[in-house]
This record gives sequence, C-alpha cells and structure tokens, in this order.
Amino acid sequence: MGIPAFYRWLSGKYPLAVVNVLEELPEVVNAQTIPVDSSKPNPNGIEYHNLYLDMNNIIHPCFHPENQPAPKNYEEVFVSMFKYIDRIFSIVRPRKLLFMAIDGVAPRAKMNQQRARRFRAAKDAADAAAEAEKLRHELQRVGEEVVPPVQTKVLDSNVITPGTQFMAALSLALQYYIHLRLNNDPGWHGLKVILSDANVPGEGEHKIMSYIRLQRNLPAFDPNTKHCLYGLDADLIMLALATHEVHFSILREDVFALRENEKNRDHCPEQDNIKGEGLPVPENYLMKLKFQFLHIWVLRDYLKHDLKISDSPVKAELERLIDDFVFMCLFVGNDFLPHIPSLEISEGAIDLLMAIYKKEFSRMGGYLTDSFEVDLERVEHFIQAVGSHENAIFRRRNQVQRERDIRDRKLLYIKLGRTGSSGKTSGNFWSSFNQLDTPNSQTPKKQLDIDNASSNGSYGMALNASEHHPVDDKIRLGEEGWKERYYDEKFEVETEDYLKRVRKDAVLKYTEGICWVMHYYYNGVCSWQWFYPYHYAPFASDFYGLENLEIRFSLGFPFKPFDQLMGVLPAASAHALPLFYRRLMTDSSSPIADFYPSDFLLDMNGKRYSWQAVCKLPFIKESHLLAEIAKVELTLTDEERQRNCLGLDVLFLHVEHPLATKIVSSYNRNKDHPKLSKGKVKRKIDPEISGGMNGYTYIHDKTACFPEICSPVKDLMDISNHQIVSVFYKCPPFHPHIPQPPEGVCMPRRSVSKKRVLSMPVLWHEKTAVLGRLFSERHVPNSISGPWLARLAHRLVSQYYLEKKKGIPESACISCSMLCDAEETDFKVETNGLRLSASFEPRKKRRGGEKARSRKMKSGEWKKTSAGSGYISENLLFDSEKTSCKAKRKDESLSTHTETRKRKRSGRRKKNSTESTFTPMSYM
Repeated sequence: MGIPAFYRWLSGKYPLAVVNVLEELPEVVNAQTIPVDSSKPNPNGIEYHNLYLDMNNIIHPCFHPENQPAPKNYEEVFVSMFKYIDRIFSIVRPRKLLFMAIDGVAPRAKMNQQRARRFRAAKDAADAAAEAEKLRHELQRVGEEVVPPVQTKVLDSNVITPGTQFMAALSLALQYYIHLRLNNDPGWHGLKVILSDANVPGEGEHKIMSYIRLQRNLPAFDPNTKHCLYGLDADLIMLALATHEVHFSILREDVFALRENEKNRDHCPEQDNIKGEGLPVPENYLMKLKFQFLHIWVLRDYLKHDLKISDSPVKAELERLIDDFVFMCLFVGNDFLPHIPSLEISEGAIDLLMAIYKKEFSRMGGYLTDSFEVDLERVEHFIQAVGSHENAIFRRRNQVQRERDIRDRKLLYIKLGRTGSSGKTSGNFWSSFNQLDTPNSQTPKKQLDIDNASSNGSYGMALNASEHHPVDDKIRLGEEGWKERYYDEKFEVETEDYLKRVRKDAVLKYTEGICWVMHYYYNGVCSWQWFYPYHYAPFASDFYGLENLEIRFSLGFPFKPFDQLMGVLPAASAHALPLFYRRLMTDSSSPIADFYPSDFLLDMNGKRYSWQAVCKLPFIKESHLLAEIAKVELTLTDEERQRNCLGLDVLFLHVEHPLATKIVSSYNRNKDHPKLSKGKVKRKIDPEISGGMNGYTYIHDKTACFPEICSPVKDLMDISNHQIVSVFYKCPPFHPHIPQPPEGVCMPRRSVSKKRVLSMPVLWHEKTAVLGRLFSERHVPNSISGPWLARLAHRLVSQYYLEKKKGIPESACISCSMLCDAEETDFKVETNGLRLSASFEPRKKRRGGEKARSRKMKSGEWKKTSAGSGYISENLLFDSEKTSCKAKRKDESLSTHTETRKRKRSGRRKKNSTESTFTPMSYM
C-alpha cells in the first residue's frame, strides 16, 4: 500500500512526470482477435530493456474484480491474469528481461500490517454475508422471490498468501504461461524470464529492487539500462528513487480516470439490470483501464529545483537531496510504521516537510542521510522543527472538522427541503451530482434510515436518523493537555512515570523503525524479526535525545510459509492451512487461541472512513507461536512440505538464447552428478553471453528434459514440444548499494525548467480562508454550494484550459458557464493560498429564447455542462471584494491575475494586483 494519497499529491505538484500511455489495441478481423505484435517498436518512443511486474497488483484485481462478477474458479483467475500480463507486456515491450515477482514471506515488520488487513477482510466478509442472509429472510417473509447466492470457489481473498494451495497452483499456471509465450510469441524472442514465486522469501517489489541493486556496477552491466516497473503501490516511487537508476519508469493504472468511469457507468441502467441478474457483463460494458507512465528522470528534475538550498553550507548534491526526500516521506506513511499524528498528506504534510527541510538545512548542518545511514542528531533537529507546528495543525484540523459537521448537517436540510408532497425527493440534478464525491462503499445504515424516514414524509424521524454522533473524542487534539490525553488513551498509560517510560520507548522504537525502513529501501532486509510494537506513533515534538541512541539490528531468518500463515490469517481462513495447523487456530483449548480473536476493536482514530480504522489486534508472540507449530510440523504430507519450504527464483530461456546453450552444455556434462536431482549444481553466469546479467544458475534434473507442460486451464492445450530451458537462479553476492547513477550513464535531456516548477504553497495550517460556504449564512433554495460547486467549476476551467490549444486567444477571459438547477449561490476555493470565490447567477432569457450574455463575454467563450437553469459568471471575489480574473497559458500552469477593486468615496476604484499559479487538475 505504501503512502496513502502520495500519488495524487505528486501528480498534482509534478505534472510533467506523469505521461499517458499510447497503447496499440488488438484488431478484430472476421470475428477473430489479432493480438498486438509486441516485437514492433514501442509507440511510446522508449525501448525498454527490462520489465518488472509486482504480481500481487495483478493477482488481486483478477481474484476479486470490482464492478464485475467474481470468478467462479481458479481457472478463470488464471485466464484473466494471462490477459492482463499480455496487455502490460504489449505496452512496455521489454527487449532483455521480464521479472515476475510474487510476494513471498514478508519481514515481521510487514506481517503486522498483513495481519490487520486479513483480519479486517474476514470481519467485513462475515458482516456482509450476515446482512445478505438477513435481507433474504426478510424478502422471503414478505413473499418476494429471492435469487440464491452465486456459488464460487473464489471467496476468500486471504488465500493470496504464501503457502496456500492457491499460490502453489498459481506458480504452476505462470510457468505454463511463460512456456507458452516463449515458445510462440515473437515479442518474447530473446527474452530472459525470471519467476520469483511465493516460496521465495521477500515482498515482490523488494525482490525486484534487490535484483536491480545487485546487478549495478558489476562487469558487463549496462549503465543505460531502461527499466519499467508495473505496480500501484506508492512506495514503488520511493524504491525507484532509491535505486538512483536514471532511466526508470513506473507503469500504473490511471486510478483517477478509473473512478470517473465508475461514476459514469453507474448511470447505465442496462448494465445494472445485467449485473442485478447475476449474468456476465458484456465486454462493451466493461471499463477499459487507462495507463500512465511516471518517469523517474523527470521527477528527479523536479526535485532538483524544488529542494534547492539557497544558503547551503555544503556542496549541493542531487543524489543526497533525493535520499533525504525519500527519508522525509517515511514520516507520512509506509507499510511498517504508523504515520506521525500531525502529518497527513491531504493536509499538506509533504509540503510542510520540504519547507522545513530547506529552512533548517543550514542549521541542521547538512543532509539527514548518507545512503541508508541516518544522522540522528540532524534528524532530531529536523523533527523538532516539524513538531513546533503541531499545535497549529491540530487547531486547524478541529476548525475544518467543525465546518464539515455544519456542512453535512446543512446538506441534510437541503435534501429534506427539496422533498415534495409525495414524499420523494425531486431533482434529477441531485441524482447525478451526488456522484461527484461519494466514496466507493456501501450506503451506511444511518443514511438508509434518513432516506427511508424522509421518503415516508416524517421530518422528525429524518432529523433523528441524521443526528451526527461522532466518536467520543477523549483526546481533543489542539486543546490544552492533548498530548497527555493521547498517550493515556492510545497507549493505555495510568501514571505520569509510566507515561514518560512509554513515550520514551515509543520514540526509540519509532526511530529504530525509520532506520530499519531506510536500510530496507537501500540495502535490503537488515532484520527479519524486528517490528514496531505499538499501534500508534509518538508526536513529532517528542523526538528528542536521539543522538544518544544506539541502533543495531540482528538479521535472523525469515518465517516459513505456514508459520507466516499462522501469524497473519484469522480463524475464518483456517481452511487454507493443513489440518493440525488449523486446529491450533480454531480449537478453543489451543495454547495460542488468544492470537485469533473473533472480534476486535476498530479505532477510527480521527479518520472519516472505516477502512482507515486502526485494528486493535494483539501482537503475535513469535517464540510462543513457533514452539506450538514445531509440535505439529511432522504431520505434514510431502505436498504440504513442498508448499512450506523456501525456494529460489526460476530462470526461463528459449534454447536459441546464448545463455541457454551454455546451460544445456553444462547439464549434459553433469547428468550423473549426485546433486543434480536436488538442484544444487551451481554455475556462475557469464554476463557477456547473458546480456549483462550476473548471478548463478542451479541446474536440476529437469533443466533440459523438455517435459510436457500441463495446462492449468481446460480450454488451453498442453505444451508437448516446447523448446524452453529452466534453471534455478540466484543473484550475485551482496555488495553495498552505491547511491549514485552508475558510471557511464547518459543523462536524459532536462525536461523541467525552473519556471515550470510550482511555487511552494501556503502551508495548510497557516491558511485562514474557509473552504466551502459558511452554512451559518442563509441558504439559497434550489442551489448547490461549497466544495462540490468548486469541483464542478474547476472541472469547467480545466476544460477551458485544455481547449486553448484549439485556437482560443491566450488573453481571453475565463468565461465559465455551468448549467444546473440553481438560482443563486456562491462558493470559495483555495489555490496556492489565493482565495477565490465565484458568484452564481440565474440564467436569463432574451426575447426569442436566447440566453442573456454578459457584456464582457465574447461569442463562443461559454462552456456548457449538464442541463439546468443557471450559470457561473466570470465575476470572482477575492477576500470578499469584487475582482476580475484572467487566464493565460504559461507553460503547463494556469496563471491568474487578480485585481482587487475598492470603491473610493468619489466612486472611483483603486486597484491592487496579486498573482498566483495553479495546475488545472490538482483539485479534482
């Protein structure tokens, strides 16, 4: 998961780093689909050498797809994955290497997060099943026909964990797919393919990064290798920066376009009927995902400008600045530590960290890190400076929450006020407008109560149902004594002395954590057993005395797959384990039964959505768990032992590859070697014939036997005459990562100039404007206002901005026309500290039915949206005074020139000018 909201922040702040993919689609001729020829040049203009797939980002959407019928069996999952990999391959078209990495056993620091996710998934599934069954009984009671639930084997997504039968079957399915493509697809000709399945320890993305780091700066390594990594996790961006490979791109779905398509598709009644009947959704109804490249070399250019230190006491080094940026981002979120309470990306946390970093750089004495080594004395100075803003952040957060509560209550009055005599809410506008910012979740029960009460015409019932009952906020951040209340509530301290000890220990463990993560990002796992032993983080202002800490790690060993399953799965998923392991989970007399609670506390911790809640699960006692597992390990069958062992990566080559010729020759010389059957005949790879790849092969007895490959899918044929060689593969020996671009690299042309970099925005907690309408004011009937209106207006302006390329003069005014069911209203929106408001005026009709035009508007300047009866005029308000606003294209940003006009007693106006810039889509 990585860093929530990071990609949205990055794509808004550094827009040139994100590029839409040009994709060649398969052709259909005479009802036959002709696949894309991936051997042809890449239409995106970049010929990538290596493609890396973080496979769990492919497995999950194929296992439990959104807005589509669930697959009925594993075969359907595999077929869906094959198609998805084909599509990604045709976009990137690698020429040297395809690396497919599935999550193996994770470090203990990650297992705590995995445990919380899987317990939460089981709890949500049980709640949903109970609600569905209750609804069926209610419908049957009133005589309604009930559709039986669809029977499927693919129900529990928790089986996507190393050691399960599904993961073993998936490994075989991918081996079949690799053989099939290497045998027949011209785009795969000459390609090396590495499969790192779930039996190879380590997270998928970190196995990929380990491969990249260990290939660098070795003989025959090409410093200009072009890498492309597919995955959705935001921490992939940090990992890519940490490699210091310049020619690096990240391929990911355009999730923002995906959400827009979901909203639009919700209005398709024909599809709703099909889905409601449980029928397969035709292909033409399915959303077609769009992809984007995030080019790391462009992001590096942005960071060079954005992190420039004007009064630096040391020589400016871009690579050191990048390492410090990666380090700072650890405080706003990662998979191993809870984020600091005062740092939320949606509240401008990264902008705050960057501003403090530049301001305090000289006083700190220089950089925070040197590769993965952290200078704790400087970090203490830095984080204390961050802590000095905590009070202001919490006060601002409380203010925003109060305004949100007022807004939500007012919106209810709006909804009730539009209820007609029939008791049903009128207005097609609301049905579509409410789709703007609705989370993708089921309707809360309280909202259903409101709708039912208001539709029955009971105003009092509706008000009671709408009563907002926030979680009892015992901490009250921002009010006097908030820090003591936080530790008392979250860490369950009882005395002042105990509070001091807990706070000191939490700071120590959190500091260990950021050092552990930096080492993990730059050099791999430094301890398989370390983990952060609390559910919550300390405050930034509590990080003092760090320079006296001695932080050391012991490497240890990874868990076995079944050990991890016992550590992360809930009892509801015990079916994924062997019988005697299962009993340890489900038997109430089991000595470790307390590790698997059937119910647990969910702490919203100040968040808005239930998925953001903290799962208060007990931490696993490792020694106790492993001791009980050791008692039943001898009961495993041979097949179960195979699933429970740790393995190696597998390298696949066509026999025509030069390296394959060498491997077959070695195999023939060692046919009678006693270690051959165990895959222990080790040979060093010659990088001159492998295309620059270093490492070792382990030949086994099936390396060059070319056995028949059985198809995992009934409709696909077995492969009997393949020409594929497979061997176990191991990376070169460990050597320290050099956090510099490799010697001999050709740096890309600079794509970001200083003028294209947005100025540092006003810090979130220092803004004084209120986002949205003040609902204490009189509400205008039949109108929309606040952030929703701001989003619509911003979307409108963005459309205007894009159409300037079509010939509209750059000096033209922004002439916003929006049609909606409204008479008059106003809204406020902030952009880089510039507070703007737009007045909303009713439509007027001229004789003959034509719309009235403002005198300042020119023909053709109006932009129209959905049908309605109003438009937004071009009159804007700045600090509650009239102003005018003009748009000019200046590079890739929208520049606004705002003139504040004040009336003198004589009636003449005095003009004061301010300027600001913003990126059109940054607020969508």
